[in-house]
Amino acid sequence: MKSPKLSVATPVLTMFPWGSGEWERDASIEDVAQIAEAADQLGYHHLTCSEHVALPAAEGNRRGTRYWDPLATLGYLAARTRRIRLATNVLVLGYHHPLEIAKRYGTLDKVSDGRLILGVGVGSLKEEFDLLGAPFADRGPRGDDALRALRAALSVHEPAYHGEFYSFGEMVVDPCAVQEHVPIWIGGRTLRSLRRAVTLADGWAPFSVSLGQARDWLGRFEIGDGFEVVLPPPAPLDPINEPEQTRDVLADVAAHGATIVSATFTHTSVQHYLENLHALAELHLKAGTA
Repeated sequence: MKSPKLSVATPVLTMFPWGSGEWERDASIEDVAQIAEAADQLGYHHLTCSEHVALPAAEGNRRGTRYWDPLATLGYLAARTRRIRLATNVLVLGYHHPLEIAKRYGTLDKVSDGRLILGVGVGSLKEEFDLLGAPFADRGPRGDDALRALRAALSVHEPAYHGEFYSFGEMVVDPCAVQEHVPIWIGGRTLRSLRRAVTLADGWAPFSVSLGQARDWLGRFEIGDGFEVVLPPPAPLDPINEPEQTRDVLADVAAHGATIVSATFTHTSVQHYLENLHALAELHLKAGTA
């Protein structure tokens, strides 16, 4: 079995009630940049930043309430790194016109020299849709149309598309993405999200889906070469104190269909997080040469 790539579920930028360290509350962009630079030098595949504009206070115990803006954040981290890819995980399609995404994130692709991964989803938080005046009931078919429009527009100077919800032509988007084919990944926690990914995108990055469920769903589709599946471990990794167990967990996540493992750790400081990054990269290198 091919060893999976590793990615960074970037701390600080999003704080979940069940998995964030106390140090993250007062961490700075410099702390995040140190992590990004280390992951870049160590060969991690990508780092992430998620999108929410505003969340109901009542959602704090379930989703957390901190979400740094991905465009501003990834733009800064692009300038501090050279190789690591920059993944939105995820943008909510219904909050944006496809050409808005093509322009803003095409510009990010340009300033990062072609390192954008566009992770997107259809969204599930009705209160946020209502706040932004975005349609909620038809977000599924609307999102599918947006995906088709994005594929037609992301790397095209003068894009044209005519679909059920979006239609444009004789419009210039300059700059646009520099990659000929920007990877588009689908987030979500349903079988439908995987179906959408297999049909309209280049990868699947689910959340709140068990490894067993992911393997079962993946087995229902013909998965083509190059299709990425990003799965987290079932619990935070401890490559410093439990290297053998960590190696076994990585192999198990890959056996359930992951081509990329989204690394999470238990950590008490930015220095401790960096030590985990180094330890995991060393383990991964040894596994790849074994």
